[in-house]
Amino acid sequence: MATTVHIGEPLSRIDGIAKVTGAARYAAEHPADGLLHGFAVSGAIAKGRIAAIDGSAALAVPGVVEVVTHLNRPHVAWLDRSYQDDAGPPGSPLRPLYDDKIHFSGQPVALVVAESPEIARYAASLVAVDYESEPHNTDFDAGLADRREPRGSGAEDRGEAEGALESAPVRIDGDYRLAREYHNPIEMHASTAILEDGGRLTVYDKNQGSQNVQAYLASVFNLADGEVRVLNPFVGGAFGSGLRPHYQVYLAVLAARMLGRSVRVVMTRQQMFTHTHRPECLECVSLAADENGRLSAMMIDATTATSRLESYSESIVKWGATAYACENAKLDYAIAELDTATPGDMRAPGAATGMNLFEIAMDELAYAAGIDPLELRLVNYSDRDPLRDAPYTSKALMSAYTQGAARFGWDRRSPVPRSMREGRELVGWGVATGMWVAMMVEASARATFGSDGRLEIASATSDIGTGTYTIMAQIAADTLGLPVERVTVKLGDSRLPTAPIEGGSCTAASVGAAVQLACRSLAGKLHGLASAMAGSPLGSTALDGVEFADGSVRVKGDPSRAVAYDDILRASGQPSIAAEETARPGRSRRNGKSQYSHSAVFAEVRVDEELGVVRVPRIVCAAAAGRIINPKTAGSQLAGGIVMGLGMALQEETLTDHRIGRIMNHNLAEYHVPVNADVQEIEVIFVDEPDPEVSPLGVKGVGELGIVGTAAAIANAIFHATGKRIRELPITIDKLLG
Repeated sequence: MATTVHIGEPLSRIDGIAKVTGAARYAAEHPADGLLHGFAVSGAIAKGRIAAIDGSAALAVPGVVEVVTHLNRPHVAWLDRSYQDDAGPPGSPLRPLYDDKIHFSGQPVALVVAESPEIARYAASLVAVDYESEPHNTDFDAGLADRREPRGSGAEDRGEAEGALESAPVRIDGDYRLAREYHNPIEMHASTAILEDGGRLTVYDKNQGSQNVQAYLASVFNLADGEVRVLNPFVGGAFGSGLRPHYQVYLAVLAARMLGRSVRVVMTRQQMFTHTHRPECLECVSLAADENGRLSAMMIDATTATSRLESYSESIVKWGATAYACENAKLDYAIAELDTATPGDMRAPGAATGMNLFEIAMDELAYAAGIDPLELRLVNYSDRDPLRDAPYTSKALMSAYTQGAARFGWDRRSPVPRSMREGRELVGWGVATGMWVAMMVEASARATFGSDGRLEIASATSDIGTGTYTIMAQIAADTLGLPVERVTVKLGDSRLPTAPIEGGSCTAASVGAAVQLACRSLAGKLHGLASAMAGSPLGSTALDGVEFADGSVRVKGDPSRAVAYDDILRASGQPSIAAEETARPGRSRRNGKSQYSHSAVFAEVRVDEELGVVRVPRIVCAAAAGRIINPKTAGSQLAGGIVMGLGMALQEETLTDHRIGRIMNHNLAEYHVPVNADVQEIEVIFVDEPDPEVSPLGVKGVGELGIVGTAAAIANAIFHATGKRIRELPITIDKLLG
């Protein structure tokens, strides 16, 4: 429709200036008259009940307004389903301050509300709680004895894997592990519940879906939709931690309604370790191949942890069986219940665990067969989804392998472990495959052209730092032929047009398609009004005979016959013209095709032979991820995922004292994540792969893809450097030296 092209340009974030100047307000930064501050008291035992709780010492502190416990809280819903949310797994969600039961260490047992956050935090230390402890288990290995199959695990076997394994000339067997990981975004979870006139609530909350949180609060507190509004215009990182409402928003609203005042509750960094996380995993993999490395059988048996409250599960075992051609596959998956908070989706849930661990096993197979690890992947490449026996909407992974290998210089790799070194450091090169499902879900958006000459785009979707504001502006500007500078984007408000939770790398495909539809609908209205103007230069030209460019409707091939949008609006006598549309998944859902993004990840490591210190000087990731709306923001997304993969490979590990069931490194001093000094050269290559079957824009999504395969590529490079195979992530110094 438009001749101006913004899609595909590396545009800087349109919200960037607001963020770096402090103009962008986050959940704990919105002012309110008479604002009170709440601080959650964290429980000290892993399982049991509260025998007695005494808040009198806290109440005696000047400035303390109330100590809320299960004994004095106001009425809330009592049905489990009232606490369910869009991202919740089956089971009984945590109901904070509901009764005297303790389900996990750190569970909130009281909320101290005071005139300042400092007073609230100090007074919280004075709340006395007596507990009756019950036997608990937070040890994943101990929980394996009682593992069970989750509902709808969905993994389908094919062929006769056991027999093929026994007769194969090449075979490897290994148990691969991933430690429990926590999200740790920069912005901690916080909520500001502002009590408006008439008792209505405006809630600023750190989340990935304002409408999900709004529906949760309305259900729990029996509120009509108009009585509670949730906003999250800016989110300081999430990685999946904001898919579910957490207890701070519940406590803030509970206290605000109880006290008739606005209340803010902010989690501490330590309390950020009392909710969703990536669960521990044990993945047992057996692979068999012929002398040429062609896979003849795979058996994958995985177990992940869940809480006793809810049955959280992930798609762990399907990834290897989907990635490679293999006639015989047996897949088993189970969950083990622990006395912890419920795990949750963390960047590329299932794939980041299952595919990374499987790709380490593939590297072992390559060495067992005496084949280059990249060649092994090429030999077992499949143009069809082997798990479903279905074609792909698109799959340019072969090009990703080729382009990534060329950029990395893979052909210069010495195949023998410990054969490459520089000074005191052993040098290793590793490769792995990444993949993530390409999704489009139903989403809505509204486009409004106003008398100020600006186009406003509105949708309830979130921007968690991914660049959603920017790419929505680019899509709208392209569709209506406007400069990006004339587009305003409104997001993160439960009252805006319906949009899904921002997760799963589906926002660009889903909300982007809705924005395009809304703009096209608005274009149709502008054309109709322009055609109806007296003496219109468009004459009787139909919609398909005009184009939308330079802020005007003009006849194709004759730019002189044009009407500016501003003139159309003035002639109509309307203050603005708007159109709202809903985009829905299309062809790929109907034709049964599989839809994935793919990547090839190449990593170089340097390992100090005496100290075991690992450096990762460079990573190359070649991604086939559909049409790229903005290579700058998309490249940043992939690089961010790669950095998280670096943390998974070398650093991120939750350490628990199982005697008391408590996390011991619940802070950023001892829970290590990559910092600037750890991250060196990261290069992202985008393989051209528009896919109109996944979404009308040809978009697949990149947010999750970067982490899948990265940890495995690093682990494989460490083996190549040292000759020592570590099957447990993270690979820390003690494991290399032990």
